[in-house]
Amino acid sequence: MLEVQNLTVRFGSLTIVDNISFSLAPGQWLMVVGPNGAGKTTIISAISRAVPYTGQVLFEGRDIRHQKTRELAQCMGVLSQNHYVGYGFTVEEVIRLGRYAHAPGLLGGKQHAGEALVAQAIAKTGMEPYLKQSVLTLSGGELQRTFLAQLFAQDPRLLILDEPTNHLDLVYQKQVFQLVQEWLRQPGRAVISVVHDLSLARAYGTHAILMQKGRIVSAGATQEVMTPDNLNAVYAMDVFDWMQRLYGQWAPGEGEGTL
Repeated sequence: MLEVQNLTVRFGSLTIVDNISFSLAPGQWLMVVGPNGAGKTTIISAISRAVPYTGQVLFEGRDIRHQKTRELAQCMGVLSQNHYVGYGFTVEEVIRLGRYAHAPGLLGGKQHAGEALVAQAIAKTGMEPYLKQSVLTLSGGELQRTFLAQLFAQDPRLLILDEPTNHLDLVYQKQVFQLVQEWLRQPGRAVISVVHDLSLARAYGTHAILMQKGRIVSAGATQEVMTPDNLNAVYAMDVFDWMQRLYGQWAPGEGEGTL
């Protein structure tokens, strides 16, 4: 579905992403992991044409540089970690904007298939009680679910997620990742996510690329990439030991743990 070839992103004399290549097939959820400054978000910014790059990004064999923005929006959907909304649109209006790329005209009317997708998106994300509410009044988790519903209504084949649960509490983290996991079960779909939480990456990712200083250290199936040796080398610490000590506090029958 997605093939990235020799991708490089530079800002002046600074190389942020250095000649990386990877691919993504239908049914896969690719986690992009690595420490701060590894170039993770820059990769997906390039894939979504938000930053200039050299190399090639092919979606279903076609160079995205040669695709119209509207056409690309019918194939790819992007969910960022922050939404700076300065308008009083209702939740329903924001969700319906997901159908904009499919509208037949500039302000194209309602379509039966589009209406069904909007209804499904609202139901899946549980946003029915908020439809007439201004997005300016929503909590962070409710706002993220609103934009996730917009993506589902958009009905792309590839979801691109940039820290989709950053700053969200545990309940909303679980909701968002489970919703995306359910969406991925439909044929012909794939997901690429930037995540900092290595536990979420291991729990939900089918594949992963581990980044360091703009380069890929390891790529492949999640369990093969996120090994103790790989993670310890990139993070310069014993990641597995830290995780086991951190989450070991919650073992059944254990008292309060110490770190």
